[in-house]
Amino acid sequence: MTNTTLLINLSDRYNRLAYTDKYILGFTFKGVVYMVFADRYMVDRFVCLDKASRGAGYSLRFKPTVEQKIALLMGAEVVCSVDYFNSMVVNSIYNRGEIFEKLVTEKLGQVWEKDHIPFTEAGDIEYRGVAYQIKFEKATFTNEKSLASLEKKA
Repeated sequence: MTNTTLLINLSDRYNRLAYTDKYILGFTFKGVVYMVFADRYMVDRFVCLDKASRGAGYSLRFKPTVEQKIALLMGAEVVCSVDYFNSMVVNSIYNRGEIFEKLVTEKLGQVWEKDHIPFTEAGDIEYRGVAYQIKFEKATFTNEKSLASLEKKA
């Protein structure tokens, strides 16, 4: 299986299981943290194949290149400065993805709470009646091992 075929396969399998096909993607560019609303078809253009850790095969990741970030800027909104974002991460028990999720949730006028609800059961946030998954750059959507396990349960 070629890498392109594997990427398409993982993406299709993920999308079949996902609760929502709407996303809020986060990325940094020139000292600023941005967010952009996206659907599955837009996300498919910005995910890549990566090696998963601990023998889990390949993973599906949001790792936009500089060119992709420039393309994403068209519909993006400023969240905060990278300096502010990094200070929040350093002074918190949460990781970059969780801090981004917190900032986005608060920007959208809601109270953030850490949860462990799987992507198959709910989005990370509901905004204007639509469920969204929130992903910050370098985030893993899933990996081969997780997908195989979820597909057995389905």
